[in-house]
Amino acid sequence: MVMTLQRRLQRLRARRAAGFTLIEMIMVIAIIGILLALAVPNYRTTVQSAREAVLRDDLFQLRSLINQYTLDKQQAPQSLDDLVSAGYLRQLPVDPFTNSSSTWQPVTSDTVMSPDQTGGGGIVDVHSGASGVGLDGTPYSSW
Repeated sequence: MVMTLQRRLQRLRARRAAGFTLIEMIMVIAIIGILLALAVPNYRTTVQSAREAVLRDDLFQLRSLINQYTLDKQQAPQSLDDLVSAGYLRQLPVDPFTNSSSTWQPVTSDTVMSPDQTGGGGIVDVHSGASGVGLDGTPYSSW
């Protein structure tokens, strides 16, 4: 009797040392799947929010530099490359949604910003060339 009890204990120990059961593996995979289902949408929203923050900052900087250029040179820039050639920017920033620096949409006007401004109009504003819609529901091209 004692011998069979010892053998049973040895068999149980050997079975436990052999590995996980199929049910244990399925439970672990199910828990990992549930956690991923909760985490992935939050990750995507966070990445989009970060790109939107970069886009807002780039637009703010470009608009600020357009105004500085216009006040310094007494005429609006005729292209965004004028900001680079005049030394206001090292290079045009890359739009975080189009991954290109050539998709910026300049807005031109014939009006002058100040009475001292010489020459005609030029670029007065800039928008993104991205076709998507932001988390707030507005299109990126209207920012």
